[in-house]
Amino acid sequence: MTASPRSRRERPAKPALTREGIVAAAVAILRAEGLRKVTMRRLAQELDTGPASLYVYVRSTDELHAAVLDELLGTVGPAPAEGDWRERLEKVLVAYTAMLLEHPSLARSALTARPSGPNYLRLIETLLDLLHAGGVPRAQAAWGVDLLLQHATATAAEHAGEESTGDWQALTRALHEAPSDTHPHIAASAGVLLSGTPEARLSWAFQTLITGIERTAVPDRPDRENP
Repeated sequence: MTASPRSRRERPAKPALTREGIVAAAVAILRAEGLRKVTMRRLAQELDTGPASLYVYVRSTDELHAAVLDELLGTVGPAPAEGDWRERLEKVLVAYTAMLLEHPSLARSALTARPSGPNYLRLIETLLDLLHAGGVPRAQAAWGVDLLLQHATATAAEHAGEESTGDWQALTRALHEAPSDTHPHIAASAGVLLSGTPEARLSWAFQTLITGIERTAVPDRPDRENP
């Protein structure tokens, strides 16, 4: 006996689409399948709707990826209460880098993503507040935040995913075998060029950038504000 077709009126009503619900579904897909699967088509399938319906809330895939990044920025905690301003600033930046390292595809996308949501604004405010606590002039702090986040994002993108052992071994061999008569500085520094743990090098890089931001004035600009 063939079952009678089920009336659409008998089906449970689908939850109303919202931007928050769309972003939450996109984050779930990212965690399960990676950023490449976070497309309008895949998302529409997950939400049982048509792709055109999503564009009412999210204008493009790039905007969707930026919204996903902003959502995950919510997992980066506030600045720790203990430590001086430099230590606290570094810990926030390390936490941001670690979040991106958990999502390799997102780390690469973050190089060009332009988030503008509440979690991104909170992160910027936190960084500016810590630089202000260190007495860094306002303009230097403003430009410095961009530099610090660029380095953190690029570091996460570089180390995201699996590294090629063959490429790393080839680089190590090339550095150690560089002849001292033609490459004297490489020959003298071969053991140091690739030394240190990723954590140590990241910490050193942040401290170097922070020191430079603290001591280097921005070029004179017509709109320059007083510290």
